[in-house]
Amino acid sequence: MTLAVLAFLLLAIGPRVFGYQTYTMLTGSMAPLINSGDVVVSVPTDVRDVEVGDIITYHIPIDDHRVETHRIVEVIEKPDGSTAVRTKGDANDSADPWTAVLEGDQVDRHALTIPYLGTAIRTFQQPVLMKTLLYGAPTILVAGMLTAIWRKSPETTDGDGTQAARAANVSAT
Repeated sequence: MTLAVLAFLLLAIGPRVFGYQTYTMLTGSMAPLINSGDVVVSVPTDVRDVEVGDIITYHIPIDDHRVETHRIVEVIEKPDGSTAVRTKGDANDSADPWTAVLEGDQVDRHALTIPYLGTAIRTFQQPVLMKTLLYGAPTILVAGMLTAIWRKSPETTDGDGTQAARAANVSAT
């Protein structure tokens, strides 16, 4: 239970309070440092401070503009003052086939990796498990409460609300 509360605080409350971002790594492109199913914790960093070797999380400039977490292999200062980067996954043989212009003043830089947490999160998001938890947990709770109620032995009371058993014990003494 404590672990679940800590995970909730880390993933739901922490980013709003402390400003970091969390991402679940979906592929093994950064293995062995970051494996598929790990959670990447990134902190906002000024674009001017990124260097070759930093691991950043950014939107790729092609196709669906998905979020990617890769290592910077080249930093390019553009004539218009913007910063572009070439990236590469540690487990990949070659650099990514694009040059990404970093939009805005900040980019998310890797700060911490939490192994396996993303796998657990994705498991709990499976429809069958979500429905089981959504309906099963309350059902078990209600069944337990009803069982506890039905197990109690009925006690009779007088018209004035006192227990008849207590009155019998008092009169016997």
